[in-house]
Amino acid sequence: MGLPQEKEQEHGFMKLALEQAQMSLDDAEVPVGCVFVRDGKVIAAGRNQPNRTHNATKHAEIVAMDKLYAEHGVDTATQRWFADVVLYVTVEPCVMCAAALRIAGVRRCVFGCRNDRFGGCGSVLNVSSQQQDGSLPVLECTEGVYKDEAVRLLRLFYSQENANAPRPKKKSNRKVQCT
Repeated sequence: MGLPQEKEQEHGFMKLALEQAQMSLDDAEVPVGCVFVRDGKVIAAGRNQPNRTHNATKHAEIVAMDKLYAEHGVDTATQRWFADVVLYVTVEPCVMCAAALRIAGVRRCVFGCRNDRFGGCGSVLNVSSQQQDGSLPVLECTEGVYKDEAVRLLRLFYSQENANAPRPKKKSNRKVQCT
């Protein structure tokens, strides 16, 4: 017996996000990939590109949102349009991306694994649902879809030498001051 149709579709979209993450890994980027879905169709895909673009903000979600904004513009009608969009992303959106998704009006996010260092959907901060003045819609998050696959890609990346990482500074000349 297979998965119910909705879960099967959810898994299919997450597999597409994993393909984007694999492309990031192949390009020596942190392997995060995503797809935006509306009315059961992929409308944009993105993968991490900070190293390639020399722009630290080019996370998978931002790359895909840039494509959507280029196509649909940026206005209140677009924000209402985003309410019917679902994001499938391999790793929990970071604080920056979670905030951008809320500002855009995205209401639902499905992610693979948690982001224990930078997660904006509950792992570090809960930007996805914190209310300041109630003006932003809550970003409903579902986690754990293809979690093991997402973690596997991250482990592959972090097991390699990252040529794009900054060189660590020597700490040998630091002096500890005691008072």
